[in-house]
Amino acid sequence: MQTENPVTSAPFAPIDEAVALAHAAQATYGTASRAVRSALLRGLADTLERDAAQLVAIADDETSLGTARLNGELARTAFQLRGFAERVDAGIANLQVDDAAVPGAPPAGRPQLTRVHVPLGPVAMFSASNFPFAFSVLGGDTASALAAGCTVIVKPHPGHPELSRRVHALAARVLREQGLPEGVIAFVDQASREAAVHLVGHADIAAVAFTGSYQGGVALWRATNARRRPIPFYGELGSINPLVVLPQALTDGVETPAATLAASITMGCGQFCTSPGLIVVRDDTDGDRFAQALAQTLSTQKPHAMLTADMRRGFESATAHVAAQAGVRVRLAASAENDEATAPAPRLFETDAQTFIANAALHEEMFGPAALIVKVRDEAQTLDVLSAVEGSLTVTLWGAQADTAANRALAATAQRIAGRVLFGSVPTGVAVCDAQQHGGPWPASTQPQTTSVGYAAIERFLRPVALQGAPQWAITATAGTATVA
Repeated sequence: MQTENPVTSAPFAPIDEAVALAHAAQATYGTASRAVRSALLRGLADTLERDAAQLVAIADDETSLGTARLNGELARTAFQLRGFAERVDAGIANLQVDDAAVPGAPPAGRPQLTRVHVPLGPVAMFSASNFPFAFSVLGGDTASALAAGCTVIVKPHPGHPELSRRVHALAARVLREQGLPEGVIAFVDQASREAAVHLVGHADIAAVAFTGSYQGGVALWRATNARRRPIPFYGELGSINPLVVLPQALTDGVETPAATLAASITMGCGQFCTSPGLIVVRDDTDGDRFAQALAQTLSTQKPHAMLTADMRRGFESATAHVAAQAGVRVRLAASAENDEATAPAPRLFETDAQTFIANAALHEEMFGPAALIVKVRDEAQTLDVLSAVEGSLTVTLWGAQADTAANRALAATAQRIAGRVLFGSVPTGVAVCDAQQHGGPWPASTQPQTTSVGYAAIERFLRPVALQGAPQWAITATAGTATVA
């Protein structure tokens, strides 16, 4: 329903109040020292760990993801917060380039210039459904924005509302303990689609961070571009994540590769943005044996329930749509007892290269434990299939270790369409580190030159400014050595 103030009945009043808090806090937090920002990030990590047992119990009740998975995700979230704190201390948000003045006329002569970075301002952060800790209230988007000196307005996901409220309450306590304004991490409780559009259109919002569905992300992306003053929209919209199985990958048999892939497809009930949804394999004896082994192994997997009833309905609709396409063979179908009250059964489909390339309906993500095998004749068809994919978070190459012309061409094509190219392993599981790239060409993300995972994510929320002939105090203030008043 529409978000309204219960006293005034003014539409979107809670949104406006949250943004006002964040906007007021930006003046203080945006000029805070490195020590203040890193202390906040460490304090948030500490409070998550202190209340881990209670938070994981709430998360499991709301998501059915299991305590083992959720404990691991909470640990990753705390690790990520501390990692950003370390990089704040190291000056990652305050990098500057100095060019000394050179006497004389241009082009040889120039004034003294210092290139610095300033925080964009309040960031509207939309939590994801599938990671209730790592991509939620205190997840990577919030951590990177805070590291950059930006206040955050959290819009929680309706899939885990009580967890989101509890985590925000803990964050608010940390802010009070550290003497920081409550608007540094503002919070908008459950909000309608109209309220979400209002949030990204608010004049005091400087950037948006979003992880979620293609449809929802595109709607908000359009809203940010329709503003009188457009702002950056950093959207991660999902992906089909092609995985190419070259003949060299099957020389030692098909059972182990099939088992590895089946586990990745069903990990988290297939509700990972990096879940491998497109499997490219040769149309030969080994390729067919691999497809059979994959179907068999998938049939033994027991995924847990999906996060929400809407996601389950979306998964059933998407897989039914793929199954209905001409030229598609169903390798593994849902069982007769597969209904919305049970966990979804894995699905596996198969088609040929020509059919896949010609039919855009087969290029769409099936968000859940399902994948499409595409049989190819040769290296050229493999490249054609990858080129038909508009954009992807990942491309995985199995069997491309040798330095050959064919493998170089394959790697080049993979890099054109993906933000991360794996030579082996599986794409599920995204390391938090400096070299990570989690983003890709549209529709995988709206800003493929940026990442939403890893410490380079901080760059999204900083804007470069050149200071010309500036006195030292101006450079020092921008360099993050000022203190909170």
